[in-house]
Amino acid sequence: QVHLVESGGGLVQPGGSLRLSCPASGNIFRVYTMGWYRQAPGKQRELVAAITVGGNTNYADSVKGRFAISRDNAKNTVYLQMNSLRPEDTAVYYCYAQITHSLLGRTIEYWGQGTQVTVSS
Repeated sequence: QVHLVESGGGLVQPGGSLRLSCPASGNIFRVYTMGWYRQAPGKQRELVAAITVGGNTNYADSVKGRFAISRDNAKNTVYLQMNSLRPEDTAVYYCYAQITHSLLGRTIEYWGQGTQVTVSS
């Protein structure tokens, strides 16, 4: 089994900050790209940020300059530092990772359950 568990979501005022964490655990041989998606009620799910095992990053235009994705390969963990938060950032944030399963021997994309981020005054 492989599990991804997001943490760090919550309620924050506009202009505030949150830091999301997502460790991967289980039958892991190797972790490749990791990242974050988000989905607000009534809207499509969108990619927020992604990071390769080598550290290359990609961000949605709406979060560039405000959010920063990072990872700790030794801990199989991806992070999302969110600064200058806006009400439109309110969404459920989902962690994902492309992982080679140590028993199955093939690469599969795994998803976390999501963590709620609410930006409101």
